[in-house]
Amino acid sequence: MKFSAAIVAAAATAASAKLEPITMKGSKLFYSNGTQFFMKGVAYQQDTAAAGQTNTKETKYIDPLADEDACKRDIPLLKQLGTNIIRTYAINPKADHSACMKLLDDAGIYVISDLSEPSVSINRDDPKWDVELYERYIGVVDELGQYDNVVGFFAGNEVSNNVSNTQASAFVKAAVRDTKKHIKSKFSRWLGVGYASNDDVDIREQIADYFNCGEDDSRIDYWGYNIYSWCGKSSMEDSGYTDQAKFFEDYSVPVFFAEYGCNEPDGAAGRIFDETTALYGEKVMTEVFSGGIVYMYFQEANDYGLVKINKNDDAVKLKDFSQLQSKVNAAKPSGVEEDSYKPTGKAATCPEQSKNWQANSVLPPVPDSSLCDCMVKSRSCVPADNLKSTDITSIFGYICGQDKKICSAITANATAGIYGAYSMCSDEDKLAYILDAYYVSQKSAADACDFKGKATTQKAESQSSCSSALASASKINEEVATATHAVASESTGGSNSSSEDDENFGLQAASIARVFSLGDFAVGAYMAVAGIVGAGMVLL
Repeated sequence: MKFSAAIVAAAATAASAKLEPITMKGSKLFYSNGTQFFMKGVAYQQDTAAAGQTNTKETKYIDPLADEDACKRDIPLLKQLGTNIIRTYAINPKADHSACMKLLDDAGIYVISDLSEPSVSINRDDPKWDVELYERYIGVVDELGQYDNVVGFFAGNEVSNNVSNTQASAFVKAAVRDTKKHIKSKFSRWLGVGYASNDDVDIREQIADYFNCGEDDSRIDYWGYNIYSWCGKSSMEDSGYTDQAKFFEDYSVPVFFAEYGCNEPDGAAGRIFDETTALYGEKVMTEVFSGGIVYMYFQEANDYGLVKINKNDDAVKLKDFSQLQSKVNAAKPSGVEEDSYKPTGKAATCPEQSKNWQANSVLPPVPDSSLCDCMVKSRSCVPADNLKSTDITSIFGYICGQDKKICSAITANATAGIYGAYSMCSDEDKLAYILDAYYVSQKSAADACDFKGKATTQKAESQSSCSSALASASKINEEVATATHAVASESTGGSNSSSEDDENFGLQAASIARVFSLGDFAVGAYMAVAGIVGAGMVLL
């Protein structure tokens, strides 16, 4: 097997690993010896704010893979549960994870991790895919990808969770696309990128199809299903397991329960895990699903725990621990051998847009700090230093209220499939764009770049290395300013090829927005801000 330099370097500094990387073929996962891999997992992270919700920069989380003492305490208990994989929801890419990863490896336990963290995640109510998120995602990939017992990552967890926020899925799918591309460029082994979805009856079929349609580069590598429909004494039919197995029987990538373990009606203590027996014992389940991950190890206020950490920092087994332990260790799922397995699943057809599904198959552009930096340096009017978020919001509201076409260059509309070339930049960089555009529209009047000291002039730089990308961005923004919808060709499946220069600056996805209907562009969030602060507000 051929390894990347990063993996070789990691191996040289750590004790020899026992676990070989997991691989994927069709809708199955396999050990290196060709035996099918079924996840017997546990969610392992002390609780943080739910993914997809609004969080602040002050939101804290505990990196479960950076605490060696906790790992030494908990991994023996995970092994007692028959665990072969854990799911983590947020790790610090700058922390040292070598000790915990070695302990997990020695215990025969793999890891699958979410890429976001509470304050840096795709928010279902105000979704974006920007430079900050991209850098966070690839930072996690680069840190954990060096360990052979890492199976892969989740680009999102329950981001679109009902019919009111399905457009957010376009941003998550763009994250899948760009993370997969980064992995392909840096690692020689397979590392998966998937999505974990809730079980919402109105969108569960559309969302599963959406993430598995289009070109290979933007499709998920596996599908995680957070499902809590089997509660207490139930059955394959009453829980809906039979229906779910039927729906996913022709899915082209592995499907597994990314979370399961209903705690109704009697809380965690009442969990008997009959669904675990069904998941690994029913042929209709093992033919379709690659196991599952029980939610969760730590007892929290939501009452799903297997273990409680007491005031002395000791782990105390709860009643449902022994229930799960007996069911998992008794499970002997029957799989297939990789050599004899011939995949038959096919990629899905992208769901049509409707009242229940708003996400366009045309995806947001690739975040690229180089383009954003070039744009800011080329501006004559830029934000002053150390602005408050309220200042940024107020200026956005005023300028977008005065001329909404200016703001189309920084706006992303995932329902229409229209994305300004600078929609992936940071808020500060977006502000630089609209400040300068407003300044130019006012014929560079001295008071047009002031905003009560919140804006300032600078000498615009013209760099030859930026000229091609800035010209491409300008052309896109001219078209976006009067667009109402984009049309993707069938060959792109929601992505688009481009020239090398455009690709280097993250423009390939944006450049597909070429076939437009003329009309007013809905600026969306920024126009909503304008309505709040008043389009006639004077900040000059």
